[in-house]
Amino acid sequence: MKILLVTGRLAEPIVRKYGKGCDVFVTPVTVAAFLTPKMIADYLEKAKVKGYDIILVPGLVRGSTQEIEDRIGIPTYKGPKNAVDLPVVLRAIRKGFKLSKEVPADELFSQDALKRVQDIKNKVSNKEYIRKALKKPWNFLIRDLPIGLDFPTRILGEIVDAPRLSMEDVIKRAEYYLKEGADIIDLGMVSGETNLEFLEMIPEIREKIKAPISIDSLNTKELEKGIEVVDLILSIDWSNVEDLVTEKPVVLIPTNMKTGEFPTNPEERVNSLEKLKEKAKDLGYKVIILDPILEHYPNFSRSVTALYLYRERNPKDILLSGVGNITEMTDADSPGINAILAGLAGELNISLLLTTEVSPKCRGSLRELRRGLDMVLLGGLKDVGLSLLILKEKRRKDIRFEKSENIVRAKSKPIKIEKVYFRIFIEDGKIWVNAYEGTRLVLTIRGDEPNSIIDTILGKFKISPRHAFYLGRELEKAYTALKLGKSYIQEEELFPDFYFSETFITGKK
Repeated sequence: MKILLVTGRLAEPIVRKYGKGCDVFVTPVTVAAFLTPKMIADYLEKAKVKGYDIILVPGLVRGSTQEIEDRIGIPTYKGPKNAVDLPVVLRAIRKGFKLSKEVPADELFSQDALKRVQDIKNKVSNKEYIRKALKKPWNFLIRDLPIGLDFPTRILGEIVDAPRLSMEDVIKRAEYYLKEGADIIDLGMVSGETNLEFLEMIPEIREKIKAPISIDSLNTKELEKGIEVVDLILSIDWSNVEDLVTEKPVVLIPTNMKTGEFPTNPEERVNSLEKLKEKAKDLGYKVIILDPILEHYPNFSRSVTALYLYRERNPKDILLSGVGNITEMTDADSPGINAILAGLAGELNISLLLTTEVSPKCRGSLRELRRGLDMVLLGGLKDVGLSLLILKEKRRKDIRFEKSENIVRAKSKPIKIEKVYFRIFIEDGKIWVNAYEGTRLVLTIRGDEPNSIIDTILGKFKISPRHAFYLGRELEKAYTALKLGKSYIQEEELFPDFYFSETFITGKK
């Protein structure tokens, strides 16, 4: 396949570096982002370009590439916004990936990844697939939600201390969790209390939220009442296993709350849980889920060891893991933690993950965990088209601009020029601003922070208040990028906007 890459003069070296195996057409325009489809068509037409299977233009070019294709007669698409992503794009093209005439290739990859995730979910939501899968002993329903080794990992969103909330607040919280990616709503009861009156409200709550509901308690009286009104029971241990026999799904944990016993040694913990499972089966429990208990630092490694050991010895059992223990008890940004926990669930075939968003630092944990699980569905935590990169970036974006011979430091003496526009970039630990009259570069301003730069711009150029507001916003973004060591590209979001939108969860715009 013969591919032609179109670029501007400044980006030529990096396009040639990352576009190996392709021809490169360098337009006389300095900055590739200034190109338009009409300009590109004019240049290619004048050069009598022919003989290529595909033409790729920079992803930052605005407008559709259809005009180029119509005039040149060669299929033309948008490549990535940054040349460093060319190797990924070129590999995808050669494997048959279809690019867009309107959407940059890197954005298209994310959209395609979300579509593939949805295709997987649609497959396992098919009635015939569910019917066949439920014939296997390791699959079952919680209310009408299929659970098991032949279905994706499900998320339980825990409403902590639910009895202390009004019914309206419980419903509001449940609706938020479901929107963020939860599959089951877990009602966490208050330790040391008995709140039977609250449990009487659950049938009405079920009517409002239309999702499976679990109760999380070790209080035998609450669990006895909960069996009547919820879909899943958390948790049964040695202290109450003989009192709560039910056909509903239950979660077993390797403790004895009456005696305070909790095996710390991984092998002893697994042995305890296996014996509890056999006892529960003998007593008549029908649907059993096992939770070896995931602990936070300083006991994280022993609990992961127990999880691994249990899975090795019991490959067909259904496991639950309380990953909220880790996010809530770790003073670190949660996206990366949730990615690792999703990967752990994928490796060990954990069917249910329990999490919550109690502390402000964990706000967004459900959507992060959902994104991590979607990445696992696509095959891993790297190079799958989705990510949980929020503050940091995967590849450095090498964006180059020319500089005027007339370089001034911020706050130098004014020289009035009208009808000007600006390109902002960062380089060598500084913020740079190029001022253009038309396509002519007339001045370059260099500074350390936004205030001095905007003061210099206002002193030299006559611009509107709206233009000044725009420049202030972009300069602050550039300054933040410098502080974080991130790339900055004018008019692009500094942080991925998918994380802050419904698209993050649903894939729908």
